Amino acid sequence: MLTTEQKATLKTFIQGVPELNTLYVDGNLDGLAAGLNATASPVFTVWRSSVEKKDVVQGVSREGTSFIWAGNGFISRSAGEIECWNQLFNSTLTMNPSLPNVRQAFLDVFSGTGNAALNRTHLAAVAKRNASVIEKLFATGTGSLAAPATMVIEGPIGYQELVGL
Repeated sequence: MLTTEQKATLKTFIQGVPELNTLYVDGNLDGLAAGLNATASPVFTVWRSSVEKKDVVQGVSREGTSFIWAGNGFISRSAGEIECWNQLFNSTLTMNPSLPNVRQAFLDVFSGTGNAALNRTHLAAVAKRNASVIEKLFATGTGSLAAPATMVIEGPIGYQELVGL
């Protein structure tokens, strides 16, 4: 749910983008919501607020990286590092890499060179995604691949939230 201040910011933004303003003036709130939910262009990178453990250890990132179990990638990590790794994930087996302390844990658990460094790269890649137009509007930070922004508004907006702007 948007605050009164956020609604005012959103209305000003919409009025400044001709394509969105036309939808707004025409009362096409479904089309307006679709425009706000589209991927921002140019690309604006944000930290994800939820990443599933299976996506980290079984998936391939958008940058083509994958988790490495061998050697200092994971198998030979200390008991404390492995426990920290397990603690990163809650009962739903998700973690929140938008939190600075979680990203610091990536660096601490997978310190060193070789496979550990490759796992740090993989974790950073999995922890990012492209923002939508509305997410970008309210995000804080640079939004580059090297320095992702943190979302204030997350997820799609529905036409219901645009009524009465």
